[in-house]
Amino acid sequence: MDTTAYLNAVVEQTSTLADWVDGGDATTPVPTCPKWTLADLVDHVGATQRMVAMIVGQRMTEPSSAFAGYVPAPSDSTQWRAWLNGCAAEARQAFESVADDTPVWDPSGDAAGVPFWSRRLFGEACVHRADAAATLGTRYELAPELAVGAIEDWLDTMTSRGYWENRPDFATAMRGDGQTLHFHATDASGEWLARREPDRVALERTHGKADVAVRGSAAELLLVVSRRRPLGSATTLEVHGDRALLDHWIEHMDWVTDA
Repeated sequence: MDTTAYLNAVVEQTSTLADWVDGGDATTPVPTCPKWTLADLVDHVGATQRMVAMIVGQRMTEPSSAFAGYVPAPSDSTQWRAWLNGCAAEARQAFESVADDTPVWDPSGDAAGVPFWSRRLFGEACVHRADAAATLGTRYELAPELAVGAIEDWLDTMTSRGYWENRPDFATAMRGDGQTLHFHATDASGEWLARREPDRVALERTHGKADVAVRGSAAELLLVVSRRRPLGSATTLEVHGDRALLDHWIEHMDWVTDA
């Protein structure tokens, strides 16, 4: 997927989420983010899109102004649909004004801010729509190709140099001496091999023998690796090898620390 495809998907995913939550009970707990209510979820999705729109649209190389520009979601939940759709449209418009190589702040450490943020907003929309589905008792469906893209975002973000350097607790937990994990989507083209090393987690997009492997539909794999569905409840996934190694990995895949 390219930047345009990511942002088009952000608009589509956000529109579905907005339809679900509009007029909802703001105090409803979000089971997949135990410290959040439905209002917190809506606020997070829209505010993040607006923050990224500022970073990209204003070509920020230092993000403090974007964080300072936070605007909360409407307190009236009947206004949520329009607000969320407006946030997504604002984000897409911001990306239309830049090229992939336009310099903007990139927290991953790879100096590729525009592609990073387009993919990050896409991954956010996919995962948080799953949060909304769990909250409202709605069936969550995601096309396999989109689910692969969201897995790619999750794994790339969690194994980035920037994340390792800024989350010492994660780095401590993930340091290893070559332990390997293989993730395999069976209904779309997507395979990843992660290797825990002393100073990083190395991620390759390849098939390979690993200490533990998990395979199944891309959507179910996304829900498990993003901690939106317990591994024990994902009955269609197959796990081969060191289950404890996979459990340890999932336990530490929590970049939103209060979720």
